[in-house]
Amino acid sequence: MGRDIVVATPSGPVAAWRADPPHKAAAKGAIVVIQEIFGVNAHIRSIADGYAAAGYVAIAPALFDPVSRNVELGYDDDGFAEGRRLAGELGLDAAVGILRATRDLLRQDGHRQIAAVGFCWGGTLAFLANTRLGLPAVSYYGARTVPVLDEVLQAPMLFHFGAEDASIPPADIEAHRQRQPAAEVHVYPAGHGFNRDVDPAHYAPDSAADARRRTMKFLATALR
Repeated sequence: MGRDIVVATPSGPVAAWRADPPHKAAAKGAIVVIQEIFGVNAHIRSIADGYAAAGYVAIAPALFDPVSRNVELGYDDDGFAEGRRLAGELGLDAAVGILRATRDLLRQDGHRQIAAVGFCWGGTLAFLANTRLGLPAVSYYGARTVPVLDEVLQAPMLFHFGAEDASIPPADIEAHRQRQPAAEVHVYPAGHGFNRDVDPAHYAPDSAADARRRTMKFLATALR
């Protein structure tokens, strides 16, 4: 269902995984899928494929390409450390620039109803895709959002958090509710990375299914 493409961005050419629904003419809209710090790996590609199967065009840009190409890291301490280093080297502004270029590519392809869905580091970037690019957005366990949380929403916003996520304490979740009262916030009996079905240490299937159901309902409303 998916294929490799290249997106022209202010930071240079960036590889991306694009997945189209079986019947493209009947696409419900388009989604920019935003990676975790582990790269556009098999898990992120499968997420894009899943949205395509549900009727959306999905593109997942390889955000680390400007600093290191073909990044696919393991879910271990070394992978986590390297992912954090790469995210810091790239920076939020350059990442948002790549998301803007991906949005513009979808617009050039004729799509006007576009959303962003991001995970972990990508969850914070999904929030910025809303405030800075005007895209309806879904953030899964974005642990770096609090420093930018006073930016003004430009479109509908949905947050998913795990109650047992040590990287996002209850006070941070409450800050999302207080500082972004127009957003929808849900908390699940799970930890960080609960949607990551390739990582048994973190995957929580019931919470992932509930978040998926709410995400699909959100997208159906925001992109109609």
